[in-house]
Amino acid sequence: MSGFVDKPEPIQVPGLVHLHTGKVRELYRNEAGDLVMVASDRISAYDWVLPTEIPDKGRVLTQLSLWWFDQLADLLPNHVLSTDLPEGAPADWAGRTLVCKSLNMVPVECVARGYLTGSGLAEYQESRTVCGLALPEGLVDGSELPAPIFTPATKAAVGEHDENVSYEEVARQVGAETAAQLRQATLAAYSRARDIARDRGIVLADTKFEFGFDGDELVIADEVLTPDSSRFWPAEQWEPGRAQPSYDKQFVRDWLTSGESGWDRRSEQPPPPLPQHVVDATRAKYVEAYERLTGITWS
Repeated sequence: MSGFVDKPEPIQVPGLVHLHTGKVRELYRNEAGDLVMVASDRISAYDWVLPTEIPDKGRVLTQLSLWWFDQLADLLPNHVLSTDLPEGAPADWAGRTLVCKSLNMVPVECVARGYLTGSGLAEYQESRTVCGLALPEGLVDGSELPAPIFTPATKAAVGEHDENVSYEEVARQVGAETAAQLRQATLAAYSRARDIARDRGIVLADTKFEFGFDGDELVIADEVLTPDSSRFWPAEQWEPGRAQPSYDKQFVRDWLTSGESGWDRRSEQPPPPLPQHVVDATRAKYVEAYERLTGITWS
C-alpha cells in the first residue's frame, strides 16, 4: 500500500478543467485546449506523497526547468507556451505555473545514466547489466560509466514503482523509429546537461525525461533536470564506492528510515509528518541546486 497520505482537493479555477493530481503537479486544461501545469510544494518518498510540504519547492522545480529548457533549446523543442498566470488563478500559482502544448505523450520514462547507482547498481550487482546492457567488471556505487546509457522504464501510477525495461521492449511498445528517436534525444540532452553541470561543480549522475509528439515532431515535456527527476552530486565530494551526498530529498529519506521517525516502511502505515529541521534542510538543498546550476540567487 502507498500513494497519498492526504490527497489534496484540487483548486477550482473558472475556465480551467482539472485533469489530474500527480505526486507533485496538478494538471488542468484551458479553454484553448492547452495544458496548465502547476507544481506544488509536495514531496514524495518511498512511493508515498508525504503530508508535509517543502516551501518554495514548486517554484524551484518550475524555474529550474525553464532554465534548462533554454539550455537545450537548440537540441530539442519543449512544450512551454507561456508562464503567464491564467485569469482567475490564485496569486500563489505565480512562478510555479506553465501553460503548455497538449502533446501525444510517449508512455516511457526516458532515463539516461552516466554513473552507476540506485536501481542500476542493484541490477549490475546481480547480472553485470543495466536494462539488459552489459557493463564492465569492477564498477561500484558512484562509478562513472564508460559512456552514458539509455535505460528506459515504464511509467507507473502514483504509489507504484516505475519498472526498468529493455530498449527492445520500448521498441516493441512504441515502434522502432520512435524508440530510436527517444534514445538519441535522451542521450543528447543528458550529455549537454552533464557538461553544463560539471562546469558548475555538479555531477549529473542520472536523469529522466518525458517526451511527446506535436504532430511528427518529438518534444520534451514535463519537468527537466530538477532534483526531483535527477541525481545531482557535489563534484568535490564525489567518491566512488559509497553513497554520494546529493541535492535532493535524501534528508527526507534518511529521516523516514531513522529511529526518530518511528516509521516502518515495510508496514502499510503512512509515513508521519516531517519535523521542521528536515523541511528546512531539504528546502536549502533544492535552493542550493538551483543557485549553483543557474548562477542566479534565489529570491
